Amino acid sequence: EKAEREKLEETFRAQFKNLATEILGEHSVRFRQTSQEQIDSLLKPFRDNITDFRKRVEEIYTTQTSQRGELKAELKNLMELNRRITAETTNLTNALKGNSKVQGDWGEMLLETILDSSALIKGIHYQTQYNIKDEEGRNLRPDVVLHLPEKKDIVIDSKVSLTAFVGYTSAESEEERRRHLAAHVASVRQHVAELGRKEYQRRLNSPDFVIMFVPNEPAFLAALQNDPAIWADAYDRKVIVSSPTNLFALLKLVADLWKYNDQDKNTKEIAACGLKLYEQLVAFTSSLEGVGTALDKARDAYEDAHKRLCTGNDNIVRVGERLRKTASLQTKKRHSARTLEIAGADQDPAALSATESATESAAETAAKSAAEAAATDTTAQ
Repeated sequence: EKAEREKLEETFRAQFKNLATEILGEHSVRFRQTSQEQIDSLLKPFRDNITDFRKRVEEIYTTQTSQRGELKAELKNLMELNRRITAETTNLTNALKGNSKVQGDWGEMLLETILDSSALIKGIHYQTQYNIKDEEGRNLRPDVVLHLPEKKDIVIDSKVSLTAFVGYTSAESEEERRRHLAAHVASVRQHVAELGRKEYQRRLNSPDFVIMFVPNEPAFLAALQNDPAIWADAYDRKVIVSSPTNLFALLKLVADLWKYNDQDKNTKEIAACGLKLYEQLVAFTSSLEGVGTALDKARDAYEDAHKRLCTGNDNIVRVGERLRKTASLQTKKRHSARTLEIAGADQDPAALSATESATESAAETAAKSAAEAAATDTTAQ
């Protein structure tokens, strides 16, 4: 019994072990499946977000790389443009410093730019490179001749003094600044003297002055501040020194003069048209009165002809009807009943004569009464 019991226990132990192992295996598989499903459900949104984030990061990196390349190219172009501008500015500065012809062309260009910006029209209100001959037959060409109303002109000539002024602005010592400033003032005075000797105002129908245009405002102010007598001395030489600001004001005044001149012309034209219109009205009224007089005469002639035809004593229609009846004229054409009635062709001649006499007597009596009444009114007045 003991051996059987031990054998049975061993059998039970083995069966329990197998059963426990089987149950544990099933539970382990189920637990793994459940855990995997839960982990997948937990990690799937994170995995999706990680994928989107990676894709976005890659797109941003690609865009930044492309933009960085474009920015690098633009910076390279900007550096090249800056280098060219610097070189051109240096060349222009050197040319303006050392070449008087270039300075003159620059001043003329700036002067024409100011004129183009005004309300004046080239070829009408001003002309450039206008040719004037002096007493010896030499050609004088001021930069601009500004036309005024009443066929007057103002000469504007550009004079540039930059060489000494640039030295003055870039000087490092006070002594050098004074020296360049004195040279600048002397240059301006020399230009005033040269322009005054040409006497453009004598050769044109012009006010008794010419305008010397200094295109650089700081150079103009520096010369006047250092030597205030420049402007008065220039005016004594019939020269008015002007900066771009002053020239703008002058051009505005000239534009207003042209505007008022055009308005005055329009006013005169309106007055002339009004005078012509009134004269035509008077002539039309006279012609219309003549037409009325002619119509009255034509109506009187018509009434006289109509009386001879139809209404008077022995009118043509009545006499014709008598002739037709007396001569027994055979005709199919007859006057209308209304015409015969007006002419009295169907009445007895004796009765008709009596009626007409009575009618004429009544008409004469009425006319006489009207004349007496009119005379009475006149006397009363």
